[in-house]
Amino acid sequence: MAVQIEYEADDIYVLRMSGILKQSEFSAEQTALARNIDTGLKPCLLVILEGFEGWERGADWNDLDFLFSYSHKITKIAIVAEPRWETLALAFAGAGLRRAPVKFFRANELEQARAWLAE
Repeated sequence: MAVQIEYEADDIYVLRMSGILKQSEFSAEQTALARNIDTGLKPCLLVILEGFEGWERGADWNDLDFLFSYSHKITKIAIVAEPRWETLALAFAGAGLRRAPVKFFRANELEQARAWLAE
């Protein structure tokens, strides 16, 4: 599976992505997260890119409904990945377009990312 979400204590949602991220899989996880946000949760997202190869080419990645509908309900987003993904991952996450701070961490900085989410 290219994308999987895990729910942890303190409203931390761990989104693991590997291989080629397919738009349909990502959309399904967004829908699941939206249902939880609709119950009143204000989650922090920990996005971990492991063995990540990029985004599905030719897919319609222009659907911004989730960003506009739920962006203000997400507290923080930490992205943990290899440095080569930093610029693209921050752009994909909407860094600078959403209220929630988005911060990039190198693959060996998982604990720092968790600590930042807990601040």
